[in-house]
Amino acid sequence: MIVVFKIGCCITSSATDQSQGKASFVTSILLICFLLGPEKDLYNHEWRRVNLSKIGDHLEKIYSLDGKIIILTGAAGGIGRELAFGMAGAGGTIALCDINLKAAQQLESEIAAEGGKAVAFELNVMDKASIKACVDAIVERFGKIDVLINCAGINKREGILDVEESTYDRIMGINLKGVFMMSQEVGKQMFKQKSGNVINIGSHNDEDMLGGCSVYGATKSGVVALTRSMAVEWAQYGIRANAISPGHILTPLSAVTWEHPTRSVWLRERIAMRRPGKPKELVGMCIMLASDASSYMTGQAYHIDGGCLVGGSPWDFDTKYKA
Repeated sequence: MIVVFKIGCCITSSATDQSQGKASFVTSILLICFLLGPEKDLYNHEWRRVNLSKIGDHLEKIYSLDGKIIILTGAAGGIGRELAFGMAGAGGTIALCDINLKAAQQLESEIAAEGGKAVAFELNVMDKASIKACVDAIVERFGKIDVLINCAGINKREGILDVEESTYDRIMGINLKGVFMMSQEVGKQMFKQKSGNVINIGSHNDEDMLGGCSVYGATKSGVVALTRSMAVEWAQYGIRANAISPGHILTPLSAVTWEHPTRSVWLRERIAMRRPGKPKELVGMCIMLASDASSYMTGQAYHIDGGCLVGGSPWDFDTKYKA
């Protein structure tokens, strides 16, 4: 550095203008440092190269769910099943929580047959006592809860004037109140741990409404608002909260719509990708949100909808759907 400084001074001493001298000095220092720099920096650039052989290991590590205990409600449903297989495939141990215990146990056997780890638990998200008993049993068995995925949900398409109070209460009870109470109970354990992760399954109906889905849409909008509230309140305790908002997904419950000769055409024309989504297409986002890959992500709702929100066919599109 002394040599560099002296050379720089010699170069600047010939400058008559003071500002020119300062500029020349800085330029000289940079030039000399460049010329005297390590050869590998100048020619080989080895220090900048990414070790491609380690990329796979790095990605596998940050996306891995190894050692994570994951509660999945509504596990036996169409979307729940795919999430269960996907999360187990990524290394997670899945607590399969469903009101249909036999279906959850069958799913447990199927996951085990593929080398995954899962245990079935009976859960009624509308019953606070059932929620507490389920969460207590999971903590007793595994000692912790890393991730909660609130996936249980129902819908019944009816016009606003036709919705009975009992229908309203049931949809609200499962889709929103159930998410709240389940998160509340699991949150107590996560507070003790000073860590945790909540993933709520919402719907694109939180922004893109359809007729006959007033109660359902209200619950899913509520789920997104609740997710944001959890993110704000619980971040200081090391707990993250995000939502996944699926678009039109083909499940056993929605198959009748997609098989309808005219309704399916209308739906396809609302979706940029012109097709329904598959439950397995939600798995990637769910794994990312459950893993360390999303460690700085919280309070967001991620839409997986094939471009439904951005728009479908233009007004002059030939309405006869062509595959």
